[in-house]
Amino acid sequence: MSPRINLASPNEGIEAMRAANHWAASLLDPKLVALVKVRASQINGCNFCLHMHSAEAFKHGEGPTRLLLLDAWRESALFSDRERAALAWTESLTRIAETHAPDDVFEEVRRHFSQDEITALSVAIALINAFNRLAIGARAQHPDERTAS
Repeated sequence: MSPRINLASPNEGIEAMRAANHWAASLLDPKLVALVKVRASQINGCNFCLHMHSAEAFKHGEGPTRLLLLDAWRESALFSDRERAALAWTESLTRIAETHAPDDVFEEVRRHFSQDEITALSVAIALINAFNRLAIGARAQHPDERTAS
């Protein structure tokens, strides 16, 4: 697949999304934000964002085992209750047409996050879903590390 548009070129809309993303991330643990971005990108099948946010997770101290098990976070004992709440909320908002953000998932998030953190988490989730859609629509490709020098 060849790219359709270049999302890296200067664009006010994308810069506004990045600014909102920066704001949301400033209120949350960067490692948690990276997990949320990777999980949403897994669900959406965005190769570009999976590559980018996996690298971001590693940069913030995430280990390869947890990233490999992220798709099975419910069955793994490696995730905290707070992370589980964030991941459940991520899946719920990412699959909003199916889930309609159920009350039980929200109540679990509310047990672990303040009102401001829930807002920031929800904005981060909305934005990674938007970025996934932009990258998939643009046919953005992750770098080929086999050929990088």
